[in-house]
Amino acid sequence: MSISENRRGGRTIDAEKRSAILAAATQSFFLHGFAGSSIEAIAAEAGVSKVTIYNQFGDKDGLFTAAVERECDRMRGAFDIDGETGGTLRERLTAIGEAMAAFLSRPKMIQFERRIAAETERDPAIGATFLAAGPHKMKAAFAAFLKAKNEAGEVRIEDADLAAEQFVAMCKGMGDLERRFGAPIDPERDRDRITGAVEVFCRSYAVDGCDR
Repeated sequence: MSISENRRGGRTIDAEKRSAILAAATQSFFLHGFAGSSIEAIAAEAGVSKVTIYNQFGDKDGLFTAAVERECDRMRGAFDIDGETGGTLRERLTAIGEAMAAFLSRPKMIQFERRIAAETERDPAIGATFLAAGPHKMKAAFAAFLKAKNEAGEVRIEDADLAAEQFVAMCKGMGDLERRFGAPIDPERDRDRITGAVEVFCRSYAVDGCDR
């Protein structure tokens, strides 16, 4: 069971109501940050009671975790990192890089990361929660994908976690940092970064240069 699912053992709610809560929570956290969001306002926006949210998510930390997980799941859905959907390794890596770049370059995601970074100065637990629910979870999924490719003989990777970090870092380049400090989004440069990252990754780890 996910850490965001029914943390206090209360009655489950239907999927539509849960989706409304998470949509309202995500909007609030992205626009107002963690400290600026309240269970009361989120409940009112979702059309549910505060008790319903507490029963399902435990507290604001649990709701925040669930909201971050929801956004990361939407990102994962863009490229189905767990499934074998066909295509060469090069194509799969390119799809992963493109989905990640699109996700991170959304204006509200940039704003959200800024807010989380600022609030972590006040409460380090907020940063730890974000990392666990988002970046670390995504890295684990990508590392599992690379381990599967290693076992299949498509790549030679001793440390899948490190390889995952290397690929992500190459795809982001300086673009991620620049956007946080107000630089405009440059889709063409992002594509160049992803193409270069895939090429370097393939030459370093792929058995046959990512041709299958």
